[in-house]
Amino acid sequence: MIKVNKQLLRSKMALFGDTVATLSSKIGTSTASLSLKINGKSDFRQSEIDKIKNIYYLSAEEIVNIFFASSVSYKDTKGDDK
Repeated sequence: MIKVNKQLLRSKMALFGDTVATLSSKIGTSTASLSLKINGKSDFRQSEIDKIKNIYYLSAEEIVNIFFASSVSYKDTKGDDK
């Protein structure tokens, strides 16, 4: 799975007044599918990234920062095995 910067994507959504439901409608996917993608449980398709880029007027740098996040939070590194 590709790590998505959920906070940055949600901030863009808020800036444009979108919810998961409204954005999913704009990019042609279900609310459940978009939610899975935002939460890193499923990957975005290239066509979906392109639609989001156009909706939010994203720069190349913003696309990389949102959809190809390289940083991992401390929470993401904690394992259940001790």
